[in-house]
Amino acid sequence: MFTEQGPTVRELAIQALSSIERGYDLLAPKFDHTPYRTPDRVLDAVTDEVRRLGPFDTGLDVCCGTGAGVGVLRRLCRERVVGVDFSAGMLAEARAAFPPEGERPAEEEPAEDEPAGEGPAVDWVRADARSLPFAPAFDLALSFGAFGHFLPAERFGLFAEVHGSLRPGGQFVFPIGAPPPVGSRAYWTLLGFDAAMRVRNALWRPQFVMYYRTFRLGDVLEDLTRAGFAVRLTPLAELGRRPDGSPRARLVVATRE
Repeated sequence: MFTEQGPTVRELAIQALSSIERGYDLLAPKFDHTPYRTPDRVLDAVTDEVRRLGPFDTGLDVCCGTGAGVGVLRRLCRERVVGVDFSAGMLAEARAAFPPEGERPAEEEPAEDEPAGEGPAVDWVRADARSLPFAPAFDLALSFGAFGHFLPAERFGLFAEVHGSLRPGGQFVFPIGAPPPVGSRAYWTLLGFDAAMRVRNALWRPQFVMYYRTFRLGDVLEDLTRAGFAVRLTPLAELGRRPDGSPRARLVVATRE
């Protein structure tokens, strides 16, 4: 499941018995060598779809981790990109992965679809996404793979914080995969993981919140609407379709009116 550069079983066990923040501080140096890092094909599919919604000047990566979403925003935004996360370890890795333009190694070329010139300025902010320290300053916000770390009761507040960070007309986007068929191997794997996590949190403190089956599309759309967004869905065609013809993943596009 993991590469030789990834974390050992012992390291994962220590992480799993830590808090979310401490766990990700420990995992950060090896995070990009685990399956938890959003695959490039998902990042590329989202980039291609979101580009049609632009142009954008400023972008915010919510729960940025090691910066995969910042890489997407650099390809889409012209002026400024901000990554926010509450793990100091993850932010340290992100800073190293995206140094200022003047510190980029000479042999490292910018991506072909990055904006012309030096590209947008990139800043990093350590903060809890449930209390974002931003005025309405962004045209675009996105997030990848972070929502399982928020309990359903926290989801509306999280969306409201993102809403308050966007300018009127700003858009909050994120991919959401189709649920696995009931009874499939993926279905039982996710069910088993969530059950194990609930047992862990019942017996051990501090809690480590990571649930795969609490981010249901209907509930998500309802909370986004309550937070003040106008919401629509668009298929991520590059990620393919299921046997019944439905898309394997959709892009949620939530617009601050």
